This record gives sequence, C-alpha cells and structure tokens, in this order.
Amino acid sequence: MSVKVSVVFYSMYGHTWQMAQAEAEGAREVEGAEVQLFRVPELVPQDKLEASGAAQAQQAFADVPVMRPEQLAEADAIIFGTPTRFGNMAAQMRNFLDQTGGLWLSGALVGKVGSVFVTSATQHGGQESTILTTHVSLLHQGMIIVGLPYTEQRQMGMDVIHGGSPYGASSISGGDGSRVPSEAELGMARFQGRHVAEIAKRLKVGS
Repeated sequence: MSVKVSVVFYSMYGHTWQMAQAEAEGAREVEGAEVQLFRVPELVPQDKLEASGAAQAQQAFADVPVMRPEQLAEADAIIFGTPTRFGNMAAQMRNFLDQTGGLWLSGALVGKVGSVFVTSATQHGGQESTILTTHVSLLHQGMIIVGLPYTEQRQMGMDVIHGGSPYGASSISGGDGSRVPSEAELGMARFQGRHVAEIAKRLKVGS
C-alpha cells in the first residue's frame, strides 16, 4: 500500500532546504512511500532578497514546486520545515498556514500525520518554541502530531553542538549563517522523515 508524504518548507538561505531534503530521503526509505517536496511562496521583495544574498541561495531549490494550500489534503502525512523568527515560524510559513481555513472548515486534514523541523541561527534561538507553536496550528486542523523519539539517540549526544529535540529535528546555522547542517542533524532529519512515513503507513493500513 502506498502512502503519500509531503515535505513543505520555507528556506531563505538554504539551511532549511538541506534539512527538507534529508527528511524526504528518510521518508523514501519506507516501502510504498511516495514523497514530494514543496516550498511555500516567498514574501520578501526581490530587491531585498538580492541585497541580502538570499536570492542566489534560493536558486538551489527554485525548481521545487510551490504548494497551494488545497494540495495539503492530498497527502497522508505532511512534514513542515521553517526557519525560526524570534521563537516562531517564519512569516512565509505563517502566511501559508493562514490560508488553510477552508481545509479546517471541511476537516480535510483531520487524522493526517503532521510533523515539524526547524533551523535557527543560534543554539538557543527558539527551535523548540517554533516547533511547539507550529504544532498548535496542526492540532487545530485535527492532525496527529509526530515528533522525534529518543530512539533517535543522536539527539542525546554531548560531544558536539547540534540541534534536535523530542519535538523534531533542527539545525543551527550560526550567527552569520556560515554553518551548514551537520551529518548528525541531517541524520536526525532522515530519522524523522522515516518515522513519519512509517506511522502514516500503519495508520493507512489499519483504516
């Protein structure tokens, strides 16, 4: 039996994009999983993106299709990825989720698996609060929340600085954005993607 998994992300400089790819790689390890990556629309004016260097970074995933809110209903599981913005999701993701009122009204997302991963500039830059506050939106939609269980023991390591918590995978980009996701952080993202797909598959088989 096939299970459809959508990885829906916003990335400004590519860090969240790298984590999104790892989430998708993990989900594809599950037999029967049909995995697709989507990005949400950009809200920052083009001249501002070019001035900040973000426009060049975004070329790496320019061919990823932009998701329409109604497409969320086509998936069995949805993994959302966003950078943190002062302890909350990025405005681009908030704007996208704010357009899902019709799905809420019809109950189109009730019973679907939802999960969240994030990136932040600093080690304590709101990774957990961003995931948890994003969970609130998913709960309003009636989704089944899946995190990153401690069976993924990379999140417990103390040898190097890394992201990751029981709420979801995460990565730290550094104050200047020069740090890319580490192999440990990408590994946690792969685990999360696989875990989400496995649970979605079990739920679908049992329905």
